[in-house]
Amino acid sequence: MDILQLIDRLEELFNDGKPIPFTHNVAVDEDRMLDIIDQMRIAIPEEVKKAQQLLSQRDRVMAQAQEEANRTIDLAREKADGLVKKDGIVQEAQRRADQVLNQARADADATRQEADDYVIDSLDRLQVELERSLNQVRNGIRALEEERMRRAAPAPSNPPPSNPAPAPAESPDEEKEK
Repeated sequence: MDILQLIDRLEELFNDGKPIPFTHNVAVDEDRMLDIIDQMRIAIPEEVKKAQQLLSQRDRVMAQAQEEANRTIDLAREKADGLVKKDGIVQEAQRRADQVLNQARADADATRQEADDYVIDSLDRLQVELERSLNQVRNGIRALEEERMRRAAPAPSNPPPSNPAPAPAESPDEEKEK
């Protein structure tokens, strides 16, 4: 029987007791009272055992909860460490990608500069060749016009002077053309 029920029965026995005049005492049935007290003596160890079992069970549950909490914390730390490592790998990969991209841009700029230098050099050589060709064309035109003028001019009746004026010197390029 539950200890609380026994206490309730004891209180009921007391309330049913006969008051003794001019005192605060009551007369109760001695056999019933001793019977309830005996039942309480039997019930109290049972209640204490139940309380001890509850305390033990509570301690076990608390230990399991603590163990589970520790496992959860360890897993969270491992995951956080993994994320930090992963983040470090990602940052290193990003740094390397930036480095490769910067190197590619520098290489492209250098290649562009080399190509520009080559084109300028080629155009300068072409300009020199074109100027040489243009000079040859002008000299050819001039020579043809002079020849035409000589043929078209009437022949002089006077003999030419014995020491004619020297002809203008031709450039080395003009000599090569002849």
